[in-house]
Amino acid sequence: MRGGTIQINWHDTKPILTLDCHSLTGTLATGGSDNDIKLWVITPSESLKKPPTATYQRSLTYHSSTINALRFSQSGELLASGADGGELVIWKWQSTNDSSAWKVLKTLLYHHKDVLDLQWSPDGGYLITGSVDNTCIIWDVNKGSVHQILDAHLHYVQGVAWDPLGSYVASISSDRTCRIYVNKPVREHKGYEKINYVCQHVLTKLEVQNPDDSKVLLGKNSLFHDETLNSFFRRLSWSPDGSFLLVPAGTWKYTHGSDLVNTAYIISRKDLSRPAVQLPGAGKPIVAVRFCPVFFQLRGSNSDGFFKLPYRVVFAVASLNSLYIYDSEGAPPIAILAGLHYAAITDIAWSPDAKYLSLSSQDGYCSIVEFENDELGVPISVLGMSTIVSVSNH
Repeated sequence: MRGGTIQINWHDTKPILTLDCHSLTGTLATGGSDNDIKLWVITPSESLKKPPTATYQRSLTYHSSTINALRFSQSGELLASGADGGELVIWKWQSTNDSSAWKVLKTLLYHHKDVLDLQWSPDGGYLITGSVDNTCIIWDVNKGSVHQILDAHLHYVQGVAWDPLGSYVASISSDRTCRIYVNKPVREHKGYEKINYVCQHVLTKLEVQNPDDSKVLLGKNSLFHDETLNSFFRRLSWSPDGSFLLVPAGTWKYTHGSDLVNTAYIISRKDLSRPAVQLPGAGKPIVAVRFCPVFFQLRGSNSDGFFKLPYRVVFAVASLNSLYIYDSEGAPPIAILAGLHYAAITDIAWSPDAKYLSLSSQDGYCSIVEFENDELGVPISVLGMSTIVSVSNH
């Protein structure tokens, strides 16, 4: 593993608030306070002691305000970007005989305050956004219109996530709640089923038991930081197989009188009503989590895995100042990187082949970590993975 902060002029030294990798080409897109999206090609360094290099490709100029979130669709054909003031833009990769480029497909207007996070549906037909106006909106991208408004949060919605299996969406807010919505389709007059998400669980507090007597309840503690958390982002994420949801901005007390520690919670798909695992405490609040898109063979070296999966899932957890990398087969982090940035980390992105992991920061720079061949494990082929998932889901 090697990497570090890339000292180039990413966005005119202004804060970088979001980034994502194209699912097919690995092109890195970044956005921030200069109102532009910039595209980069990442290549390995010639020296083993130096981080990879980022080569500027082109800019996508359209927004008139700070860009807080951007995500490519799973197919790679579309790119969504959300910004201050409620700006939301859909870009489409368009090819002609002479050239190929990202072009603005449509703008989606309804949020009247800053868009802080967004996520595509698995099929790319819908988009969920979270905003400073306290709402989540599910958009019908093909129609270019609002499909559903989820307005139960009482404060900023700082993170949203769409279940890769399509059954759930999740949101987290500075009102100290994480809400999980289940799809209960509404049948229309022509027999067509329209997606319709209904709140199923609200995670906000958890009982604290007496360590000497588990039958004695000492009280209830809030699961998440309040609005004083020094970050606009609480980027949560589903695992690529949908087996669990990882939620940042967590707080935890080991006993009723102990100090609060920072954590992220793993919530099992088998029981979405409460956290199943609390990750070891980080020094600073956790603001973003992101799963590696590649699955790996089991190593069989640790029996303390979070869930008994027939493969290993790897994920990254970013606090305000550090990066932790975990896998589903063991409890401790498999890597910790600290001191990469002088200001808060804002987003995480994996390359589609799991060779690179990128971080953005308010200090105006990005860090890129490069993994050696099989350093994270032995990848499972797409064919092998589809067989394993099919067996494990039945």
